[in-house]
Amino acid sequence: MTTKGKPVRTHVQKRSRKAGLPPGTLVYTGGPSAEPVRITLIDYDEQHVQEKQLASIEECFPFLAAPTVTWVNIDGLHDVSVIEKLGKAFELHPLLLEDILSTAQRPKFEDYDESLFLVLKMLRFREDHAVIETEQVSLIVGPNFVLSFQERVGDVFDPIRDRIRNAKGRIRKLGADYLAYSLVDAIVDSYFLILERLGERIEQLEEELVGNPSQRTLQQIHALKREMITLRRSIWPLRELVSGLQRSESPWIAESTRIYLRDVYDHTIQIIDTIESFRDMVSGMLDIYLSSISNRMNAVMKVLTIIATLFIPLTFIAGVYGMNFEHMPELEWRYGYAVVWGVMICVAATMLVYFRRRKWF
Repeated sequence: MTTKGKPVRTHVQKRSRKAGLPPGTLVYTGGPSAEPVRITLIDYDEQHVQEKQLASIEECFPFLAAPTVTWVNIDGLHDVSVIEKLGKAFELHPLLLEDILSTAQRPKFEDYDESLFLVLKMLRFREDHAVIETEQVSLIVGPNFVLSFQERVGDVFDPIRDRIRNAKGRIRKLGADYLAYSLVDAIVDSYFLILERLGERIEQLEEELVGNPSQRTLQQIHALKREMITLRRSIWPLRELVSGLQRSESPWIAESTRIYLRDVYDHTIQIIDTIESFRDMVSGMLDIYLSSISNRMNAVMKVLTIIATLFIPLTFIAGVYGMNFEHMPELEWRYGYAVVWGVMICVAATMLVYFRRRKWF
């Protein structure tokens, strides 16, 4: 949903289409898409790599029996038939397929014996609207394959594809579990980029709060609070996911890969600590905003009070000589008008000097 070209995001995703249906019913709960489902395949071992875009999901089935590592990536979940065919070919549990199509899942890890199932949140920072977009990514890890499911085209996996094509690092020498680790690590590393952008926005807002806060500043603070909620909900469960992978006794995870998972766990803790720090900073910004507005109001009131205080004795003198009594001695005096002006100027000057010495302005 958009408003004047800017996307409007809600914190509650509707799942009414699944209400009352039996467990394992395949219903896509995400937003509509006019783009066709895109299926890409990368099959590799230490010596060879094959990459192709598939016209149908059936084209990837022959690679199941091969001893190579096969990575099938599906962009677009609105075509439920593709997920059904893939589930039958790989003998995937119906509840697993249901979770893939339910895009409101929290990050989690589940061991289905024949395969491992991971759900993560991939984040993007949209420069045009300065908002964070969230996309669910599901991974299925088997003995020699990894299946990845995304809601739309575009991801953070291009560096991994480049490493596979050019045989960089260890990815071509190790199995499907290392590929799954690499995909998880790429998603986690992308969080650091999001946090850098948010850190810059927070610094700019702090300068604006201290210098010249406005109604727009308050709106940006509330927008940042919403971003923090989205980030925390997307990243906080990731700690349990990576920890579950480390402790898993599944034969599909080699002991050598668990060391790399430990590194991802450390990065996850670091990201969570940063998010908590940002949340505290954003929560304190509202207090800073109210204090800045209050200080500005106090400064205005101080100026008005000084002006009013200056005119109190002057108003008294003008009031006395404004009375219509007939026998006032100064009324007939030739220099009375000039003397009254002189007295009023001296009184005002004396008060200003006194206020200045007391550092009231």
